[in-house]
Amino acid sequence: MSDEYEWREEYNIGVESIDKEHRQLFSIINKLFAMEKEGKDIEWVCNEGIKFFKTHALTHFSNEEAYMESINYKELPQHRLLHQNFRENMLPALEKELERTNYSKNSLDHFLGVCAGWLIGHTLTEDIVIANKETALHWSNLFTGEEQDDIKKVILQQLFNMFHVEAHLISDRYGAEKFGNGIYYRLVYGAPNIDEKLEIILVFEEQMVINTVGKVLGIHTNELDTMLIHATRYSARQFVNRAMECFPALSHYGLEEEDFLSYSDFHKIMVKCEHQLSLLFDTGVGYFAYCVIAPHLLETGIGFSIMSDNAAAEVEKYLNRRKEKEEQAKRNPRKKVLIVDDSLTMREGMKKMLSDDYSVSMVDSGVAAIRSIALDAPDLVLLDYEMPVCDGRQTLEMLRSDEVFANVPVIFLTGRRDPASVIGVMPLKPSGYILKTSKPEEIKKEINEFFAKQQNGKN
Repeated sequence: MSDEYEWREEYNIGVESIDKEHRQLFSIINKLFAMEKEGKDIEWVCNEGIKFFKTHALTHFSNEEAYMESINYKELPQHRLLHQNFRENMLPALEKELERTNYSKNSLDHFLGVCAGWLIGHTLTEDIVIANKETALHWSNLFTGEEQDDIKKVILQQLFNMFHVEAHLISDRYGAEKFGNGIYYRLVYGAPNIDEKLEIILVFEEQMVINTVGKVLGIHTNELDTMLIHATRYSARQFVNRAMECFPALSHYGLEEEDFLSYSDFHKIMVKCEHQLSLLFDTGVGYFAYCVIAPHLLETGIGFSIMSDNAAAEVEKYLNRRKEKEEQAKRNPRKKVLIVDDSLTMREGMKKMLSDDYSVSMVDSGVAAIRSIALDAPDLVLLDYEMPVCDGRQTLEMLRSDEVFANVPVIFLTGRRDPASVIGVMPLKPSGYILKTSKPEEIKKEINEFFAKQQNGKN
């Protein structure tokens, strides 16, 4: 974990009372890290941290919500739900983990990492929206807290009932990060005399389907086949129907369309559209996501559309397409490159340049990068050095603090290469630096050379 989190001028949102408390948050986080580094009693450090964050939850949240109410901030209900989730769900879960593991070093690192990550990911990202420095595009139509809690319970129960797995929620802000080989299944529901549609996307990690539906069918291979996909389709439809039955307001909705999406189609929808719900679960045999999209932003004409008269043919086509991609990947295995940059132009430009030779994924922040790497570790991370909120150095510090990600190769993307910047991050062992101002062919050449050296055992 980092030795210090430095307050930077761009973190100010322009509301003095909130900015003051944010600076205090940084100070307290740094104090906790210092106590751990000095070898203080771990249980005492944890208790001090929990005590502070509980106090923070009662004071800062209250003051912040009062300010938002005073300016008639329209996203106050959603913001209040985020505060409530941290106070009532996240902190108690961390406290239980610490007690259960007898305040182990790993649980302490987890606790401090979550506190630091939440500070960066919420307090300095969500709160910036208050001052209209950014626009909250993806979470403005969330279900209420009670609705979300009810849906989570229904989904967890359904995962147990239908797939016999004890799942747990990883994130209620799943941002379409890729995990393994995914099956992206979209269902569109409509109702008489109502123009708006309800769009739900279920994401199954391939291994989850094989280890659950496949076992029920007695399939012993590790490959998808037509029977397994059809069984998954109908299991998924029943899964959603059961969830909808628990909410009377949805009882008059019926299925109108279903599609299998590619990951790129799924990602495009999730990035473009507002989410009413976006949950990610670990089932113990693979990941599972349940996403509900704002109905007025429904995407049409994408994926493999499945209707009653063409279901068999479309499923076969879908499977053949997957097999073609898998065989192509085996014949020509591609290195996975993750681009982390807050500039959409930079991300898209880098992806266009690299996609012919590499499997490229993109995220727009350090916090999203950590989540993406945890779900599907890349062979190389191209990391923007000058990102706001959680910059490249802080992101790399978080990676290097976890032994699972300690050796993930990271090359900084930077607009500068001054000695101070280079020296400052040398202890974090970056694999290099690429100037953003370099010509595209020069950037591509440096990445190619990195992988060539790695293959020859020189990295």
